[in-house]
Amino acid sequence: MSNYELNVVVDDFHYLEGPRWYQDALWFVDFYTKGVYRINDAGDAEKIVHVEEQPSGLGWLPDGRMLVVSMKDRKILRLEDDGELVVHADISEHCGGHANDMVVALNGNAYVGDFGFDLTGGEDFKETGLVLVRPDGSSQVVAEGLCFPNGMVISADEKTLIVNEMFGNRISQFEVYDDGTLGPRRDFANFGELGDEPDLSKRVERAQILPDGLTLDQEGAVWIADTLNHRVARIKEGGEILEVVETAPEGIFAVMLGGADGKTLFMCAALDWDEESRKAETKGRMLSTRVEVAHDGTP
Repeated sequence: MSNYELNVVVDDFHYLEGPRWYQDALWFVDFYTKGVYRINDAGDAEKIVHVEEQPSGLGWLPDGRMLVVSMKDRKILRLEDDGELVVHADISEHCGGHANDMVVALNGNAYVGDFGFDLTGGEDFKETGLVLVRPDGSSQVVAEGLCFPNGMVISADEKTLIVNEMFGNRISQFEVYDDGTLGPRRDFANFGELGDEPDLSKRVERAQILPDGLTLDQEGAVWIADTLNHRVARIKEGGEILEVVETAPEGIFAVMLGGADGKTLFMCAALDWDEESRKAETKGRMLSTRVEVAHDGTP
């Protein structure tokens, strides 16, 4: 395990998610100011667009237009060149809970996860899947049987999609077919099967990791935001934990490798994910540290 120096990039936010390094700048969302932000040249967070039904995952089409998940109405929105925010796709028919994280491939295909159940309302856990949204806005389910799919990346060769299963105690991967659909699920790293247990608290109690955000490096390892253990962990395929960045008492809920050389690890930090507490306080912040292996893949 290594020691890492933590730096504050920006603070005084509510709950940050969806960090992306795009066009030499850090982008992210804040759930409860309902904004998509970009760090400008002065180092300040500039609000780019407001998403009333709560923003989450971010990505960009090949022509540079931004896509953003609108969580509570389960839509993918598109920011037009003139600044208008329009509906790119309505995926509500495919979602059992809030729409959540998203990765947009270089060809414009977007892969979107959802909660699968009413997390904040205390509903029993239910499995869900991944939705493929094509550049024309059409959508279809391309994976099922996932336990709260969250952070996602696509390998540099565009042939593999890796996704965290936050309440599944595992990280999964899929072959990406030429038509954008996905092959069968297989383990990237599995820390023990949790079965079909519907009680979320029991699932968390039995888990070794709660993998939220995800970013890929050039050695094929992933950094995950391990919300259960107040840390970021670098994990190789097969499940070996290579390095850890400890952040207690804060938890980390999303991560991104970026910076000019791809070796800055950005981390979205907060005390917890409790909606009412995060809405009431501005203790969310973006941290960073330097790592040895650079970013790879998308985002």
